[in-house]
Amino acid sequence: MTDQHPHDQLADDVAATRAQLFDTLDAIEDKLNVPKQIGIAASKVKRGAQANPVPYLAGLGAGVAVVGGIVVAVLRRR
Repeated sequence: MTDQHPHDQLADDVAATRAQLFDTLDAIEDKLNVPKQIGIAASKVKRGAQANPVPYLAGLGAGVAVVGGIVVAVLRRR
C-alpha cells in the first residue's frame, strides 16, 4: 500500500487526467489544422518523389491525359 494521503492521490489523478486531456486536444487541433496537414502531405510526397519518382511521374502523366481528354471533349461539343 502507498503512504500517500487519499487527497494527494486524487490530486495526482486529476493532474494526470488533465495532462491526458491537453494531449488529446492538441492532437485533435493538429488533425483539424488544414494548412499544417497540407504541408505534412506535401513533404511526404516530396520525399517519396525523391526516393522513387516513377509512380509520381506516372500519376502526373495520367492526370495530364485525363485533363487533356476533358478539354478535347469540351472543345468537340462546341
